[in-house]
Amino acid sequence: MKILKRNLKKGRMKVMPESFDDLWHLYNIIYKNDQVYALTSRSIKLDQEYSRPKKGERISALLGITVLSLSWNKFQGKLRVHGVICSAPDMIPTGVHHTLNISPNQPITIVKKEWPKHNIDRLKQASKTQKPMLIIGIDDEGFAIAETRQYGVEIKVEERIKLPGKLEAEKRSGAMKEYFKLALSSLKQLWSQIQNPIMILGVGFVKNDFARYLTGESKELSSSVKDVKSVNNCGVAGIYEALRSGVLATAAKQIRIVEETRIMEEVMKRLGKGDLTITYGFENVEMSAKMGAAEILVLADTMLRETSDERRRQIEKVMSEVELKRGEVHIVSTEHEAGSNLLALGGIAAILRFPIYGDLSNQTRPV
Repeated sequence: MKILKRNLKKGRMKVMPESFDDLWHLYNIIYKNDQVYALTSRSIKLDQEYSRPKKGERISALLGITVLSLSWNKFQGKLRVHGVICSAPDMIPTGVHHTLNISPNQPITIVKKEWPKHNIDRLKQASKTQKPMLIIGIDDEGFAIAETRQYGVEIKVEERIKLPGKLEAEKRSGAMKEYFKLALSSLKQLWSQIQNPIMILGVGFVKNDFARYLTGESKELSSSVKDVKSVNNCGVAGIYEALRSGVLATAAKQIRIVEETRIMEEVMKRLGKGDLTITYGFENVEMSAKMGAAEILVLADTMLRETSDERRRQIEKVMSEVELKRGEVHIVSTEHEAGSNLLALGGIAAILRFPIYGDLSNQTRPV
């Protein structure tokens, strides 16, 4: 994401999304009743001597709309912003409905009455985010390749295979080379687009054998390998295990899903133990924030995106309270497992500096 112009006194921010991930960030930043300006096309009827009668002519124009709704398609990488035209050239009427189709490398201007800190922080983070990582989980039963996104992971390839048994050493060796050749081809096809960093995961020795194979067959690809790690599951299951266990934390410090998963694992661990330094639900978290007990606030993105202005202001007040008292705030994507777990807790939870024995109903009171 490129931040092109910033004038918070007038509530204006001009940005240019550079990837599908950036469209996801904008989907979480633009709210109902904000204004969005972008170059778009619209059909109008030209009342001129040489224009075609009763047929609209499509023209390009810079339009501003007051937002009514948004939709985001992660598979097609499309962000649609629907609203009512509030600013337009003379030939285009205001007050009518229009949809802006936002694409990567298309500058847009967002105007808000007030920019919450978490929106500005999100834009700053998006402008610094590193390339997505390719993760390959491989063993002697098959492989899967996933690409990390800011909202989750996308499984790009999944292959199952049956190799000759270990007693048929010669056949197995030949089949393994063909298997590695297939995995390399799939990985290279994805890597060649933006030359992503790579993480290799697996059960047993196959992952190490594949890493050595990469070194011999493709030094370019091998130079992008950040680490080789062991997991207890193969394929897709191994990739999700690595996210939950923190195996990717060192190699992918700036990848949002890794940090979100790590924090939610800590939340679930403390809940499972009946730890008194965890609470969830809006009222409980609000109370802990007021008392300065909330060290880390975790919030589902839908709590901000799919709510009324009044409720959002209440949530943002709690977020500000936590930050004012030197706590951390993390907004978690509901497009992956960690976000789904948070939604099951009401969409909001807090890790506490110290236990609170007030009316926090989900905490076990001391005897």
